[in-house]
Amino acid sequence: MFNEFKEFAMKGNLVDMAVGFVMGAAFAAVVTAFIQGIFMPLISPVLGGIDLASWKYEVTPAVLEGGEVVTEAVFADIGAFVTALISFIIVAFVMFMIIKGMNNAMKEEEEAPAEDPGPSQEDLLTEIRDLLAKQS
Repeated sequence: MFNEFKEFAMKGNLVDMAVGFVMGAAFAAVVTAFIQGIFMPLISPVLGGIDLASWKYEVTPAVLEGGEVVTEAVFADIGAFVTALISFIIVAFVMFMIIKGMNNAMKEEEEAPAEDPGPSQEDLLTEIRDLLAKQS
């Protein structure tokens, strides 16, 4: 059983896929840090000082009794959704560009002139026929 698992785990496709997941997760973390740490603070002045990252909508207000909070307020965290959406768009665009580049590279590789395959079967059969005709 251990050998079967080892054989399964060491297949090239599985290892390639694992590397892809790790690289994708690392890239997503970099994009998220860029969005939250650079992009959103820079876009805030353009939007008149609104910080989209902390934008929340109060769905249900807090219930107070005698100055104490009985039930907490319920918020829809719109800012987190907006930052995640921007991150997704950036990651999707980069992945699109990578796939497009790979497809173009594969097309160029396929379009590259193949080496001379030599004479066709018909040519070889014609030569054999001619040689047999000369011998007889």
